[in-house]
Amino acid sequence: MKRHLATIATLACAMAVYAAPASAQDLTSSVCPAGTSTLGVPDSKRAAQDACQQAYDVYQFMAPELGLALAGGNATLGVGGTLGGLGHFSVGLRGNAFSGLLPDVSNFKQSTSGATQSTLPTKTQFVGLPTADAEIGLFKGIPLGLTNVGGVDALVSAAYVPTINADGISITPQKNLQFGWGARVGLLQESLLVPGVSVTYLKRDLPQTDIVGTAGSNSLSITDLKVNTTAWRVTASKNFILFNLAAGVGQDSYDQSGTITATVSQNGFSGTSTVPGTSQTLKRTNYFLDAGLDLPLIKLVGEVGQVSGGSVATYNSFQGGRADRSQTYFSAGIRLGF
Repeated sequence: MKRHLATIATLACAMAVYAAPASAQDLTSSVCPAGTSTLGVPDSKRAAQDACQQAYDVYQFMAPELGLALAGGNATLGVGGTLGGLGHFSVGLRGNAFSGLLPDVSNFKQSTSGATQSTLPTKTQFVGLPTADAEIGLFKGIPLGLTNVGGVDALVSAAYVPTINADGISITPQKNLQFGWGARVGLLQESLLVPGVSVTYLKRDLPQTDIVGTAGSNSLSITDLKVNTTAWRVTASKNFILFNLAAGVGQDSYDQSGTITATVSQNGFSGTSTVPGTSQTLKRTNYFLDAGLDLPLIKLVGEVGQVSGGSVATYNSFQGGRADRSQTYFSAGIRLGF
């Protein structure tokens, strides 16, 4: 048992070293059309540039949180190795959650004389998504001593994305249920003396979504937002009769695109500005530790993990932290397997 615990502890130490965050570089100028002013009177684009830039920054700020809520940690809670070939399967329900920051759009202030850098207010809110997953054994692997190597499992996931409309911001997905797929390849199949070790790849996306924030007659919107995630993991696990431990490290990739529009009507000026075809790609290191309780037929599992790294550039700053700040998350779930 000490040897197995040492293996997991060594992996956890390696993960901590691997997770060193990258430096970030902010924008020095606005990405939105500057427009013009004539005798101090701004045209439509000039009047809406500040609001447009705020919408762009909200877009940049929200993407890492949406990606984390979707990706979580271990591809299958509490599992580190393959299941053992045809006839073996596992299904589970889980929730990924963390303390997130949401832009407090109702308290944003816009300038009608062009983009102005400021610190935008945020509010702390519990963020999470419920997901379901299934793992199906396809190939047991090749016998090697006390284990098998090269086993293959298929992974299927489903995420429920809620529709939210509260406090001046709405999040409206095109559909609430989205499926994902992937695979687990066994480096070692778990046995009495050998821990389970595997590599997983899982692709999960958010449905096309509209995010709209309103404050009086002003509005900031991100329409046709797409967030696509891919995640690979190296995971080790070991069962100890009534409980089990698993630890892993990997990388998340978040790719997003959308159309940003801002509408402003204040101080006697009004305008609309749009930035179409905006995209962002972010890669983050993800490491986690699972602990599970084995009961007859079912397993109860809890997970704690952290994501860090990557760089998200914004023109404005946000109260509470950067978009690319490190974030600790938690997951809990129940599994049924044979």
